[in-house]
Amino acid sequence: MESSSSKHFVTFFLTTLISISSYTYSISAARDIPTSKTNIEFIRKSCVGTTYPKLCFSALASHASTIQSRPQLIASTALGVTISSAKTTSTMMFNLSLSHGLKPKEVDAMKDCIEELSDSVDELRRSMVELSQVVKGGPKFMLMINDIQTWVSAALTDETTCTDGFEGNEMNGNLKTTVRARIVNVAQLTSNALALINKYALIHG
Repeated sequence: MESSSSKHFVTFFLTTLISISSYTYSISAARDIPTSKTNIEFIRKSCVGTTYPKLCFSALASHASTIQSRPQLIASTALGVTISSAKTTSTMMFNLSLSHGLKPKEVDAMKDCIEELSDSVDELRRSMVELSQVVKGGPKFMLMINDIQTWVSAALTDETTCTDGFEGNEMNGNLKTTVRARIVNVAQLTSNALALINKYALIHG
């Protein structure tokens, strides 16, 4: 039973990585477009309205050529950056779960967290795809935006649930600190993406 469970977990993890990798391409797209001071300033001003403005700017500034000065593109890129961060965090946690000397509770918490991240990534992916199809001023604009906001909010809830599994004194202190820091970073990126989506909705709704 234990061997079957381990195989299921590895299969689940690999499937998760494959399913999200195709949605991170937009982060590196349009590198051939020159980055201008105008684009950088647009990102800076857009990030002011987010919950974590410094993180927002540092995460998005390198993608200025992709974002240009378009609210829809900055929100979409923020989602892509968040997906990429969640993927990296999942990989880290998977590798940690294979380490020797971990308590069963710690391994279980990481496996549960990876599944929560998988749900989160799926919701962010759906949001990213939907956002790419939104036509500002279109008859279904707010309906589509509402769906996107719902999915991103659900992703944020999943990430928060993930961190809950590392509460308590039974968890290794260093492990708990390392994992929580990474998950909190993903959650903060998600919160910023939601804020940028909300701003886009206000501008064009």
